Parts: sequence; C-alpha cells; structure tokens
Amino acid sequence: MSTEAIKKQVLDAFDHRVAVRVYNDQEISREDMEFILDTAWLSPSSIGLEAWRFVVLDRKQIAKLRDDLKTVAWGAQSQLDTASHFVLLLAEKNARYDSDSVKDSLVRRGLGEGDALNSRLATYESFQKNDMSLADNPRALFDWTAKQTYIALGNMMTSASMIGIDSCPIEGFNYDKVNAILAKAGIINSDKEGIASMVSFGYRLRDPKHPRSRKPREKVITWFE
Repeated sequence: MSTEAIKKQVLDAFDHRVAVRVYNDQEISREDMEFILDTAWLSPSSIGLEAWRFVVLDRKQIAKLRDDLKTVAWGAQSQLDTASHFVLLLAEKNARYDSDSVKDSLVRRGLGEGDALNSRLATYESFQKNDMSLADNPRALFDWTAKQTYIALGNMMTSASMIGIDSCPIEGFNYDKVNAILAKAGIINSDKEGIASMVSFGYRLRDPKHPRSRKPREKVITWFE
C-alpha cells in the first residue's frame, strides 16, 4: 500500500469516527477487541511508566454493573444499555519517582541497576519536583498518570474506526462513586488506582443526525514561521 493510500485510510477513519451513544445488537468479535486493546497496550506514556490498566467488560459483564453505574454515570446511559463492550481506563496512584512502579519500569527497560538506575531516578525526581511540581501532591500525581491514559484512549478509538467499529469516550460520571462501585465489584484496588475515563465500543444503530462540525482548520493549526 502506498503512503498516500495509508494517509487516506487513516483520515477516512478519523472522519468516520463520531461519539456513538446508541449501538445495534451486533457483537464485536474477541479477535477485533484484542486488536483494539493491543493499540492501547502499545501506546506511549510519560517516562515509559505505563501506569495504567484497561479493564474490558463485555455485554454480560456490563449487565452486572449497569444498574449501579447508571445512577452515577449520566454520560453513559444509552451506551450502558446498548454497547458491545466497555473499556475502563484506570490510572495508578502515587507514582512518585521513588515508587516501586517507577523502579519496575526501569528494570523492565534494562535500566534497573547501578549508576544507570540512580541517574535515571535522579532525573525523574527533578522532573516531578521541579518541572511538574507534583511529587508531594497525591492528586497531582494521579492527574499526571490519568493524562497518559488518554493517549491509549485515542489510539483505541482510531484503531476501532479503521476496522469499522464505533466508540464513545465517556467522562460524564461521578468519579468517587464509580470508583466505589468498581472497588465493591473487586475490579480495582482503590488504594492503588482509580478510574480516568471509560470508552464504549459497538456498531452504530444509525448515522448522526447532524453533520460533523469543527473549528476552521486555520484557527486550530498554526505554522510558526
């Protein structure tokens, strides 16, 4: 496939993707969901930390949580009723430069001993303390790891659209109450992680009523020359 053909394929997928709230009854195959999830797994993250988990719910699992979630997730009402799958994007808490999580990420990448380890940890300490001002702020640390999950979120939605699967990113819910529901269900350890967002997947029941609207491209993209 030529470069131009690849460009067109990617832009067509972006153009096709809209926030779908009502899906039809068609199930997404396990193979297709694994492909979508691979693009989350392979996504980049700040300092290569991968301080995330992606919990997948099929229709059977959604049904078990639906009633509880619908009371606290105003932005997911129709999706909870009709989606083939949900993915819960979870972010790690307390990912300080001196945490086991950060050290483990360095070990995983072959930087887990001696001067190389100590040098990299010193760099991360300076980054968190001086550049980001978050090392001693639990909320800021969580917000930092939660931001990384949005890279994976975007990649999942794009890869889904490229194979004809629709999606909808969801932030419209009470985070504390959803975390409590997930902890009660044994899905998360709320001392170590919390929900950053959700995304539903399926096949649209109908096309959008309104055409896509975007700001003028020239107001969004600026070449500094």
